[in-house]
Amino acid sequence: MSKKTTREVLRLRDVSGGQVGRLLRQIGLEFVRIPTSEEIPGSYWGEAEAGLVGKQLYARSDTPLHSILHEACHFACMDDKRRASLDTDAGGDYEEENAVCYLQILLADRIAGFGRERCMQDMDTWGYTFRLGSAKKWFQKDAEEARAWLEERGLLALAEEPDQEASSED
Repeated sequence: MSKKTTREVLRLRDVSGGQVGRLLRQIGLEFVRIPTSEEIPGSYWGEAEAGLVGKQLYARSDTPLHSILHEACHFACMDDKRRASLDTDAGGDYEEENAVCYLQILLADRIAGFGRERCMQDMDTWGYTFRLGSAKKWFQKDAEEARAWLEERGLLALAEEPDQEASSED
């Protein structure tokens, strides 16, 4: 996504990186933090956007949280065959993209200081587009098919899993 406004979105540096890493591990990803001065491997959009290569999700401290969740949800939604050749472009069809957006909103609640309301706000700020004009309106009134897609594949459970590795040291 390309940023439409100068309004700031929440970034990895604004929350517990340990908490984000635990969530990504529960999805099956290795979280690789890159120094801010370096280019992010596997980033489809470039700049500070998260990158995917195989089972590794790359991010910097300035990477937007919604980007990390979006790429992680692409990984969660794809089959093993696509995962085996994953490098930068997650691919997927229209229905999967909607499911990815829905799941990323749900998973935002698993990151303290982020949550679904802020995630949807940041998605709008960054330039995601939805038929009803905003992520929130889409999520509340037009996302039944995306939810059903996730339900059919047993992926809604990802949003409900407790953080098994939680500690007060984040």
